Formats: sequence, C-alpha cells, structure tokens
Amino acid sequence: MTSEHDKAVLNSIFNPLLPVGECIQEEDLPDTLQDDENDIVNIEEVKQLELEGVRAAEKGDVDTAIYIFTKVINKASNWASGYNNRAQAYRLKGNLNDAIKDLNEAITLSRGQGKSGCQALCQRGIIYRKEGNDDLAKQDFEAAARLGSQFAKSQLVDMNPYAALCNQMLHDVMTKLQA
Repeated sequence: MTSEHDKAVLNSIFNPLLPVGECIQEEDLPDTLQDDENDIVNIEEVKQLELEGVRAAEKGDVDTAIYIFTKVINKASNWASGYNNRAQAYRLKGNLNDAIKDLNEAITLSRGQGKSGCQALCQRGIIYRKEGNDDLAKQDFEAAARLGSQFAKSQLVDMNPYAALCNQMLHDVMTKLQA
C-alpha cells in the first residue's frame, strides 16, 4: 500500500513543475472524461498489467515499469493509456525524446480526447515548458483545459506574464513578512 508521503514524493517526481504539496490526481479530471475501451479485446488483462507497471514505478524500478508498459502496448497497440504510462516512465529516466514520441502516439490514438488524451497533453505540455518551449506548452495546456483539466488551467495562469508578476510580488511580500 502506498502511503500519502510516498504519493507526495512520486507526485514531485512526475510533476516537477508543480509546487511541493500540490498534485495531479485522476480526481482532478472530470468524471465524464473517459477513454474508449470498446476496441480493446483484453481490456481487463491490459489494465492489470498497467497496474503492475505503476507499482514497479512507485517502487523505483523504472526499467521494469517500461518493460511492463511495453507489454501493455504489444497487447493493445491502440490503447493510448499504455503509451501515456510508458511516457511517464521514460520521463523518470530522463529520456524525453522517447517520452515525447509516446505522448504523441497517445494523443493521436485518443484523438486528444478522454482521460488518456488529456493526461498526455498535460504531460507533453510539462516537457515542453521544462524545455522552454512555452508556445507548444500553452497549446497543449489549452487543449487539456478545454477537456476540463484543472492542472492545465493552473499552468495557463502560471504562464500568464501578469499572473507571474503578481505571484512574484506576493512572494516578495510574504518573504518580507516572514523576516
């Protein structure tokens, strides 16, 4: 069982641009945002494998997680979630090129819709933003925000230069108050 502390540590790894303590959870996405499972013949087996991959990543065994997510993709090559999860693992390993490739595939397969499409847009937006490509990050966050992602909406606010200026001023005031 994963403790709250473990979840916070994983969240800071998976979401390095978020302030410590804030997190992206599936609950942040609207309940109506669902992936299409109709074309996946062995959906229960695929979901079980995905859980094993997530558990491996949570334990820090990222290579095993990548191996398991690759098995998911081999069993269900049109399941966007598999690519999305493997992209997370690649990102943990610092392999941003393969992460972007998998996120692109997840977005293509999901047509930028559903839970996997929304998560892939957010993840790709994080990578773009981390690499300093704010224009592409903004496009991804805008698409995810239209799907209802609160995280994407918060990123768009953070990327707004006026909001950044206000946040900096607020930070300065709070620092002075604490001193």
